[in-house]
Amino acid sequence: MLTKYFTIKQEGSHEIVIQKSRFIGYVKRTETEEEAQAFIQQIKKKHHDATHNCSAYMIGERNQIQKAHDDGEPSGTAGVPMLEVLKKKDLKDTTVVVTRYFGGIKLGAGGLIRAYSNSTSEAIDHVGVVKRQLMKQMKVTADYTLLGKLENQLRSSDYLLETIDYLDKVTFHVYVESGEEEAFTDWMVNLTSDQADIAEGDETYMEIEI
Repeated sequence: MLTKYFTIKQEGSHEIVIQKSRFIGYVKRTETEEEAQAFIQQIKKKHHDATHNCSAYMIGERNQIQKAHDDGEPSGTAGVPMLEVLKKKDLKDTTVVVTRYFGGIKLGAGGLIRAYSNSTSEAIDHVGVVKRQLMKQMKVTADYTLLGKLENQLRSSDYLLETIDYLDKVTFHVYVESGEEEAFTDWMVNLTSDQADIAEGDETYMEIEI
């Protein structure tokens, strides 16, 4: 399991016009090839009257599934440049479809490559990118005499303080990056003079906008 990776923030689209041709870039997070194909077919159905609906996707922890399709454009001028954008941005589990409505002016191979690359990049920039960071929940339980000190220290740290439970004792629910559990525990032991109970909770991915 990856400790962190990048993907798109949400599904969305963005349109640009180049030499009277409309290029509409659609992007969506897809975690399986079936999801990717379903999204491509959805856009093709929506734009059944378009000149081309070119696509590319990259799926898997090691980018093991990579596909590109030119959909009638000259070979290598659409799908591959779109896939190269995904590779350059290192976006996992991401599918992009660029719909083109031909405007009457031929762009040439170089022009097509730039157009499909730019459409892909601008669509991704429009919807945004997130870092998915694997985090471990840590629970720190201590006496109320330590409440102020621990809360202040946690809020000013790089750790993510999620919630505080106020029961017989006070419990802080904190997320730390996977692999940082020992360093966090040592820090808490020092802060509390070993007067806190520290336990590990669930591991989950948290999304951080970049």
